[in-house]
Amino acid sequence: MKFLKRIQILAILPFMLFLGCSNDDEPTGGDETSPIITGTNPLDNATDVARNKSISITFNEEMSLASFTSTSFTLKQGTTPVAGSVQYADSTARFIPNNALSAGLVYTATVNTDVKDLAGNPIANNKVWTFTTGTKTGLTTVNLGSSANYVILAKTAINNSPTSAITGDMGLSPAATSFITGFGLTDATGYATTPQVTGKVYAADMVPPTNTNLTTAVENMITAYNDAAGRPTPDFLELGTGSIGGMTLDAGLYKWTNTVSMASDVTLSGSADDVWIFQIDGDMTMSSAMKITLTGGAQAKNIFWQVAGSVALGTTSHFEGVILCMTGITMQTGATINGRLLAQTAVILDSNAVTKR
Repeated sequence: MKFLKRIQILAILPFMLFLGCSNDDEPTGGDETSPIITGTNPLDNATDVARNKSISITFNEEMSLASFTSTSFTLKQGTTPVAGSVQYADSTARFIPNNALSAGLVYTATVNTDVKDLAGNPIANNKVWTFTTGTKTGLTTVNLGSSANYVILAKTAINNSPTSAITGDMGLSPAATSFITGFGLTDATGYATTPQVTGKVYAADMVPPTNTNLTTAVENMITAYNDAAGRPTPDFLELGTGSIGGMTLDAGLYKWTNTVSMASDVTLSGSADDVWIFQIDGDMTMSSAMKITLTGGAQAKNIFWQVAGSVALGTTSHFEGVILCMTGITMQTGATINGRLLAQTAVILDSNAVTKR
C-alpha cells in the first residue's frame, strides 16, 4: 500500500507544479487593471460643437502612445470615416480632423480595446460617443490691436527688482518714465533702452509719436479685455471651483465667478490653431515652482487669461499665455512667462524672464 501511495504522489506532483509553479515567466503582482475613461470632449450627445474642434478622451493613468492609431481611435459621419490624425499626451488622446467638420451633422467617435495602458492592459470595452456640430468653427483669437506690440504694457507703473530679462518692447501710459523703475534706463529719442530689455522702453512723456502710440495701445488693451470678458456661452463653467492645478485643459472658453488658483502644474493641450479664453471674475494665483506646459502644438499667443482681479505668479513658476488684467500683475522672484503682461494698473517684476510670444 505504501508503494501505491508513493506512485500516486509522484503522478500528482507534475500536475501540482503545472498549477502553482510553472508560471515563473509570467509577471506576478503587476498591474492587471483596465484603464478607466474619465471624460470625453465633446461630451456624449453634445450639440452645437465647433466644426474645427479636436475630439479628445482622457484616462485615469498614462497610456501607451503606440496603441493610439488611425484604427483604434476613429471618427465617422454616419458610415463615412473622417480623415485625421491621432495625438496622445498626458493621459489624453485627441483625434484631429484634417478639415473642418460639416455643419449640423451627427458624428460618432470610437476608441476600441486596442488602446492599452503602459502595463499592456486594454480598456474594458469600446468607448463610443456621438455629438452634433453647429455652424461655427470655434473660438477666434482676441484681437489685441496695437497692444500686441508690447510684451509688457501698463497704465500706472512698471517696477522691477533687478535683474530681469525682458524680450520685447515695454510701454507705460498715461504714467511717465519716472514710474518705470529698476531698469537703469538710458534715454533716446522717443524711447529708452536698458540691458535688461531686448527691445525698447516707451512712456507717455516721451516725444511724439510715442505718446499717441501708447494711448492707442492702451485703448486697444482695454478693448481686448472687454472682448475676452464678453465672450458668451462658456464650454466650461466653474471648472474645479477654480482650483485647476493638475488638470489638462482642452481648447475652449472657460469661466469662473471667483478666484482661480494653480497649486500644481497645469497642461494646455491642443493644436497650433486652437484658442483658449479664460474668464476670471476674481484673482488668479499660481503657486511657487508650478508651471503651465503646452502640448500638441498649442501656442501661447492663442491663450488669453482675462482677470478682473489681480494676478500673482509665485516664485520660480512658469506661465504661458497673454494676461489681460483689469488691475495689477505681480511676478514673484524668478517667475517666468511666455506671452504678454497687459495690465490696467501696474506690473511688478522681481528678477523675471518675460518673453513675447
